Amino acid sequence: MSPKKTIHLIAAARPNFMKIAPLYHALSREPWANPVIVHTGQHYDTNMSDAFFRDLLLPVPHYHLGIGSGTHAEQTGKVMIAYERLLNETRPDLVVVVGDVNSTLACTLATVKIRYADRPSGGGRRFPLPGNVNRAIRPLVAHLEAGLRSFDRSMPEEINRIATDTLADILWTPSADGNENLLWEGVSREKIERVGNIMIDSLEMMRPKIEKIRMAKQYGLEQGTYGLVTLHRPANVDEPAQLRAICTALEKITQTFPLVFPVHPRTRKQLEQNGYWQVLAQIPNLFLSEPLPYLQFMSLVFDSRLVITDSGGVQEETTYLGIPCLTLRENTERPITVSEGTNRLCTVETLLQHIAKATASKERRSRKPLLWDGHTADRVVASIQQVLLDAKEVMLD
Repeated sequence: MSPKKTIHLIAAARPNFMKIAPLYHALSREPWANPVIVHTGQHYDTNMSDAFFRDLLLPVPHYHLGIGSGTHAEQTGKVMIAYERLLNETRPDLVVVVGDVNSTLACTLATVKIRYADRPSGGGRRFPLPGNVNRAIRPLVAHLEAGLRSFDRSMPEEINRIATDTLADILWTPSADGNENLLWEGVSREKIERVGNIMIDSLEMMRPKIEKIRMAKQYGLEQGTYGLVTLHRPANVDEPAQLRAICTALEKITQTFPLVFPVHPRTRKQLEQNGYWQVLAQIPNLFLSEPLPYLQFMSLVFDSRLVITDSGGVQEETTYLGIPCLTLRENTERPITVSEGTNRLCTVETLLQHIAKATASKERRSRKPLLWDGHTADRVVASIQQVLLDAKEVMLD
């Protein structure tokens, strides 16, 4: 019997955990696959990390790099150094990176550099048929959630996305715009495969538990009577003037309906440093909390009247659920949530206007994008099997 194929699943931040969970479970059912979870430690707060693993029925990570916080360069460099050591020790067949955090780029860089030592010497280069993925070189890199673009290079995540997609061997996209972006950038069509949105797999996998929690009742709230707020991006929380304007807007919104605000550690730090935390804490209809585990957070999403966010994943989840979403950003790397879903981009100055429109509408206009169906992990497993097991290789001089 051939040895199992070792597949590293890289996890670093909350959205990553939700993307690797369905894939880990799907690969675990395959006799030929050995899925290995590598937690870089980019998110080190228990509520932002360990609790998500428990909720998503994931085992303790097989490897934990323990990177922690730091500047973009510090995080990227530390992950590269630590992951390079792990690659030398474990020699996986495939590395799956997800999303657009610093660890995504760092693990991609470490992998594509270290594998050059494995190139066959002389006799030409090996290429597979069909396609153009070089299976003679190990490990390969696959990017799950490839092709997303905000076209705003002031966002660190955009740089991570572009560089990762340039270097990766296999690009799994969630939607048609991802394919179009990659082709426009000159990526070979054979490297691109549209597999759908794996975040929806996690949502459907956990739906029965989510629906039982009724988290809103812990705040004395009923379904459809409140808004949910999530904010963490530097453009919103690192600038005191912008943060103050957001706080003012939230206070005005609470005069119409309550808001629940699970506060990201980064956001709370900025609120406290600028003296806004105590102001928010005294607003009667604003419920502040620590970051919430996946099940509790999604329970609040399910029962919310609308969501105010600057997060990428929440835009997708609300679109799938048909819940109005107001995204405090000038752009989004998920435009399908605007063109087909319930998402609307807004500024803090136009937020109240958008809320009035969203709450006045009796219909939730939304169309679930193609392949957002809870079966993305199955399609990814089939793709991996094709790459690692089924395709034949030929030698080209």
